[in-house]
Amino acid sequence: MDASDDLLADNPLGAGGALAQHIDGFVARPAQQAMAAAVAAALAARGELLVEAGTGTGKTYAYLVPALRSEGRVIISTGTKALQDQLFKRDLPRVARALGLTPHAALLKGRANYLCLHRLQLALGDGRGGAQETHQLALVRQWSAATRSGDRAELAAVPEDAPIWPRVTSTTENCLGGTCPQFEECWLVKARRAAQEAQIVVVNHHLLLADLALKQDGFGEILPGAAAFVMDEAHQLPELAGQFFTETLSHRQLSDLAQDSLAECSGVSGALAALSPVVDALQQALRETRLALESLPERGALDALEDPPALAHALESLALALREFSAALETQAPRAKGLAAVYERTQRAGELLARLRALESLGDSVRWYERHARGYALHATPLDVAKPLQALRARMPAAWVYTSATLTVAGRFEHLIQRLGLTAPRTLLLQSPFDYARQALCYLPPRLPEPQARDYTECVLQALLPVLAASRGRAFLLFTSHRALKLAAEWLPARMPWPLFVQGSAPRHELLEQFRASGHGVLLGAASFWEGVDVAGEALSVVAMDKLPFEAPGDPVLEARLRALREAGENPFASWQVPNAVIAFKQGAGRLIRSIDDRGVLVLCDPRLSARGYGKLFMASLPDMPRSQRIEDVQAFFAAAPVTATVP
Repeated sequence: MDASDDLLADNPLGAGGALAQHIDGFVARPAQQAMAAAVAAALAARGELLVEAGTGTGKTYAYLVPALRSEGRVIISTGTKALQDQLFKRDLPRVARALGLTPHAALLKGRANYLCLHRLQLALGDGRGGAQETHQLALVRQWSAATRSGDRAELAAVPEDAPIWPRVTSTTENCLGGTCPQFEECWLVKARRAAQEAQIVVVNHHLLLADLALKQDGFGEILPGAAAFVMDEAHQLPELAGQFFTETLSHRQLSDLAQDSLAECSGVSGALAALSPVVDALQQALRETRLALESLPERGALDALEDPPALAHALESLALALREFSAALETQAPRAKGLAAVYERTQRAGELLARLRALESLGDSVRWYERHARGYALHATPLDVAKPLQALRARMPAAWVYTSATLTVAGRFEHLIQRLGLTAPRTLLLQSPFDYARQALCYLPPRLPEPQARDYTECVLQALLPVLAASRGRAFLLFTSHRALKLAAEWLPARMPWPLFVQGSAPRHELLEQFRASGHGVLLGAASFWEGVDVAGEALSVVAMDKLPFEAPGDPVLEARLRALREAGENPFASWQVPNAVIAFKQGAGRLIRSIDDRGVLVLCDPRLSARGYGKLFMASLPDMPRSQRIEDVQAFFAAAPVTATVP
């Protein structure tokens, strides 16, 4: 018996095992046991494993059991903070109790989730903000005296996107680190120390990438000596790694530099008079750069900064203002720790701006800009994250387990293996235990025009009306663009009696709660709503997709990546665009059947699924279920399962 067998010797996930005995409603699943065995083997051998576990497999328990029983330190990383909290607060304690274990576990989030006591003091003294922000600051101050973790998720009275949060949390740039007078009381420091001592640490992908790649937060490596890394929702990793390895300089960063320098002048005689003129000049240069971007598309490449000349001139003025600001700060930096920290941040910002403005290539990166209502940002994004991810793993001789419900394209792992830079990982493909042949129907509406047709969205909505009538609402309509979503939100209310819930009209969690409570609503979503939405039961019985979720054309990073693939002799559509779209497509389809009791219809409106050769790849990536182009079959499907919801 090897080490991996020891972890599962008593078959804790079996019909008579520990989990069945101690967790209400637990059902033994062969696929879950197969996954647990594969994870245990990977942990014992410190190997690489990719597991696609279809919805309903129970993958969380499948990796928690061997992780909790292993002797080494295990880092579990999730794609979202919501899943992170669920894993740490519900699933981990439940499995540990069933196994009779009391592991030393820790939850660790990124620094922006923790109250910064130094920044709170600055905010209380600077007098900035209107009435609402002042009220929220008072709530934060009151909460700060009672919290035991400093995790801002505790303070539900202040919305997650409230402008007060950036003022009372730290960033890599403005953190004073070990020189901070409140270092020993710092909530982030306490959370990291707890994580350093824990056997199981639950993090998220953003935080893990930050710590493994650069240890950039000023506290050293927070995840040392890990024996294993379990990456849940691993399909998100390549995109998140691309975002993380992106170098960014934003309007907000530079504006914060200016404001922070003034805030740190408190108690330093003459500093305010010395810095005010260069702060004003920097703010003016920031405004001029925003004006220069006004006539350009919202996103674009920065490979030719001389075109248009106005942007090149504005960036030159910004660089000059930043140099003068830095020179003035240098004279004041020795007088206060806070000013010294702002000076160091200014030096780094100046160096980054110089790299972003350089006419020579940045190697395998693309330089680009984006502008929005409140400012803009300049970026340099790597075209391929496989090499930096390989370098990270080479520094960490540990087991690496990647799992998700959507890792393959038509049953093959090659695309993700290439994007993650893996060499010879073990792979395991586990089908969902749900009976899709009985529980689901795939409906492909006939006679729809090509997706580029001007009236395409209206034709899709017309085709969906009889589906909604048959299901009596209870539907989730997924769109590939916010423009189509907006059109649907305007078009549908006059043509159906069901309550409508539209992405953006309320915070995501509130919208989902309202949708569930309605029992017969219609929810419209785009982008992030294609995954992570979990509505089991009758409230969701239809999932419809308007188009195949190809990445939007015109994105400067995508265009540069496709160009690089063409120059390397590859077909970028087949090797990049289709596989990425298939994985997003599978995520969207996965919203439909969430339990063994669910029944529903998957509506796929894009005619390219039947008319194009690549459509077969999309269809081959779905669970096996009946398919039809007849609305009568949809009506018969719902007639066989009476709907209890009624129109108010």
